[in-house]
Amino acid sequence: MSELQAEVQNSTQQISPLRQQLKEFWFYFSENKGAVVGLFFFLFIVLVAILADVISPHAPIEQYREFILIPPAWQEGGNWSFILGTDAVGRDMLSRLIHGSRYSLYTGCIVIAVTLTIGVSLGLSAGFFRGWWEVILMRIMDIILAVPSLLMALVLVAVLGPGLENAMIAISVTYLPHYVRLSRASAVAENARDYVTASRVAGAGKLRLMFITILPNCMAPLIVQATLSFSSAILDAAALGFLGMGAQPPTPEWGTMLAEAREFITSAWWVVTFPGLAILLTVLAINLMGDGLRDALDPKMKRS
Repeated sequence: MSELQAEVQNSTQQISPLRQQLKEFWFYFSENKGAVVGLFFFLFIVLVAILADVISPHAPIEQYREFILIPPAWQEGGNWSFILGTDAVGRDMLSRLIHGSRYSLYTGCIVIAVTLTIGVSLGLSAGFFRGWWEVILMRIMDIILAVPSLLMALVLVAVLGPGLENAMIAISVTYLPHYVRLSRASAVAENARDYVTASRVAGAGKLRLMFITILPNCMAPLIVQATLSFSSAILDAAALGFLGMGAQPPTPEWGTMLAEAREFITSAWWVVTFPGLAILLTVLAINLMGDGLRDALDPKMKRS
């Protein structure tokens, strides 16, 4: 019985510091009211994307030829079956916006996952091994940074072919240098600290030093960068879709919806306004959330 009590006490002692860290994180994060609003709006968008098949009133690609360019329901000539109106081929705008959230979040998640995984691995290796590997890798990153990101993405998509998957690959390549440089700088700073020296003296291997000893202490700036890059990935994917190089019709991606609605800017305001608002509000919410994460994770931003 005493052994069981000892195990319970040890597990409680392990949980308590984590709970305390979470409370401290939420305290500093919640001080930024804009970040809290952004977090809840982002969670709302995630919920909408998950339940898109359930809550959308119509199929996103279903065409109602007798209801072409119907205005929103509250305007004269509107129909409550199509609350936000229809587009030029009679597709429900609300249903397309709801399903479009999936593509935007999917793009952001894939881009961040790829750039974080590859960028952090390359950056840590550059900061840990140094020498010729660091020089070659960082010069390649400098070359990528020297080219405007949207221009490079357009060139890569032109080579790979238009499509959402190729657009995500192109955006990932343009974001890669930011994570490589950030993780490399953090690794160089952490590598000189006493706890890394102690781990090395204790016999820790290079991979263990990189990914278990150093990496956890470099995560705070990387998390903030990932949050801000998430919104930028959504914007860039929408820009490529608007230029016809991203998701292809009839995919209900917000940027592609804007591209299809260009000729109706003056005659049917809703087909342009609602996709634009969806991009604006989602990116704004993620940026506000990123500011809150910076305040909560950066020790310099915390008050004693």
